[in-house]
Amino acid sequence: MIGNLLANYVEAGAIILFGIGFTMLLFHKNLIKKLIGMNIMDTGVFLFLASMGYISGRKAPIITGGVTEMEAYINPVPAGLVLTGIVVSVSVTAVMLSLSVRLYKRYHTLDLDDVYALSEHITDHR
Repeated sequence: MIGNLLANYVEAGAIILFGIGFTMLLFHKNLIKKLIGMNIMDTGVFLFLASMGYISGRKAPIITGGVTEMEAYINPVPAGLVLTGIVVSVSVTAVMLSLSVRLYKRYHTLDLDDVYALSEHITDHR
């Protein structure tokens, strides 16, 4: 068991990162801390995908020297997925930060329980 864990330390690290991010997303009430947790989760997923795409002893999939055998190169699909995921993650982070700024300007807090209570208070008086 421990031998397998030590042999797959990158995957274990990715799972630990995902778990840390997931617990931050679940248990913190502050929106900025939730956003940080989401970014840690993303990092864990990207690390896992990158580790699955790498094969020791193989090169990047750029044909040089006339070598066209598939066994000489790593799989480029996980790298493409990681790059796409990074772009999506940056976009989601930007939208969440802008929404957090708007919520703070309106309610003067980033605590989700307080925002929910204040939003009910505002809608009750309309």
